[in-house]
Amino acid sequence: MRRYGLIGRPLGHSFSAGYFTEKFRREGIVGCDYALYELPSIGALPALLAAQPELLGFNVTIPYKQRIFDYLDDVSEEAARIGAVNCVRRDGERLTGFNTDIEGIRASLELLLCGDLPQAALVLGTGGASQAVQYALAEAGIPYAVVSRDPARGNLRYDDLTPEIVIGHRMIVNATPVGTFPRTDEAPALPYEALTPAHCLFDLVYNPAQTQFLLRGTRQGARTLNGFPMLVAQAEASWRIWNEAI
Repeated sequence: MRRYGLIGRPLGHSFSAGYFTEKFRREGIVGCDYALYELPSIGALPALLAAQPELLGFNVTIPYKQRIFDYLDDVSEEAARIGAVNCVRRDGERLTGFNTDIEGIRASLELLLCGDLPQAALVLGTGGASQAVQYALAEAGIPYAVVSRDPARGNLRYDDLTPEIVIGHRMIVNATPVGTFPRTDEAPALPYEALTPAHCLFDLVYNPAQTQFLLRGTRQGARTLNGFPMLVAQAEASWRIWNEAI
């Protein structure tokens, strides 16, 4: 049996196992499974690997996309530049880290923007997913400011987000877990009344399909996109990494 999976904490919201199970069925892929491995800490990874010798690759989600570096033998050039890993390939005892989130973010930006690039963006959050978003925005030539609860980690705090700042940043990306199932009534602290039909909102959260962040943007006429297209693109990129010669 070839095994794959997802590590992180918590994992109750994840669609990854369902996505891969359906992929295996749809494409007639036999002898494979994909499971969720909720680790209490990244320090539990060696024990998981020892207990699962057939685990050939795994995805990494919150809060371990940056902490995983200490356990890797090698990292792809792009993942190193981004500063976050969400995909690991296992070759014997050797672990190599990659970032396939970036492929999902690139695809999502194309879907949402259709070539209409905003003059400036706000990125909510500073974790591993945010690192990939920042990389993609810089790659596309879109200036951005990072919003964080910790003033040492961002350009702005949430208390700094006046209507004028929101009006001046036509794209807003939620790269935090705020609004994820089961806490679906939560939303990032923004002056949503300042949003307009000229705004684009991208939420990396995909469960629920319409978060409060996106719902409030839709009410203001903004274009919105959830994280499901990103999930699909990064999952397919991970599958290629695990199963093709590198």
